[in-house]
Amino acid sequence: MKITSRRFRLAAVLTAMALGLCMPVGAQTVPAAATANTTGPSGSGVNNALLYAVAWKQTAAEYRALYYQGFNVARMHVELALAKRKPGDKPLAVVTDMDDTILHPLNYWGHLINENKDYFDDPVWDEWIPANKVTASPGSQEFLKFCADNGVEVFYVTSRDQGEKTYDYAMGHLKHLGFPYADTKHLTVLRDTSNKEKRQDEIMKDFNVVVFLGDNLNDFRRKYYIKSNVDERIKMMETDREKYGRNYIIFPNPTDGHWLAAIYGESEPPPTNANREIMKKAATRSAWKVN
Repeated sequence: MKITSRRFRLAAVLTAMALGLCMPVGAQTVPAAATANTTGPSGSGVNNALLYAVAWKQTAAEYRALYYQGFNVARMHVELALAKRKPGDKPLAVVTDMDDTILHPLNYWGHLINENKDYFDDPVWDEWIPANKVTASPGSQEFLKFCADNGVEVFYVTSRDQGEKTYDYAMGHLKHLGFPYADTKHLTVLRDTSNKEKRQDEIMKDFNVVVFLGDNLNDFRRKYYIKSNVDERIKMMETDREKYGRNYIIFPNPTDGHWLAAIYGESEPPPTNANREIMKKAATRSAWKVN
């Protein structure tokens, strides 16, 4: 899932951040200064805003199950499309995002926490990419191999920017993990934009795209990139409700995405207590109130 011309740089300020601010009913009020994150060279990192999200990614069986579920659903649609295909029809294809869809950068996020960094860090990311420490998401290799074995072409469309070697790094990740169609025809790397729609439309002219795979709504159509607020974005999503699980297969990503931009109005807000209060309000949009 790539959201800006580089990767969407705000790491997930999830509900965990809000929990660090919440106080039980009747508890003593904590001064605002005390709510500051204690990470950093002198901090222990235990208040890192990434802890809940990354711990879930690293350990939850449910997280992996959602990937298997997504690829199983995608496979069912491909099988159906193969069964229905007639002579003269367009060839079949699948279009997929890369990071947090078929690729997992879990050890990158773990490294950030060990370094007491609670937001996405560009220099670390750009150093991590060529290190080739990426792993395959659960079920991705099996699904894409199934597509290749049945003549269904796979197109990779991603947004990254690590300089002149960006494309080589992305291709290296595909080849390192043995993904099919790891060639220049099937890999598109967008360095200057996160608008995938133009390339997607080009592919659809020549192929019947069975499913699109992504971890962000912006991986499907550009309209989701609009910097709308939370309610507007949810309303926009509802207009495509029939497409999810049919045309669009979305995978879980609690560490970054446009859902954060919808909360803050910008993609990379600074780690201030004011912004932590904004996240707290988002986390308590619906909350039980004691009479």
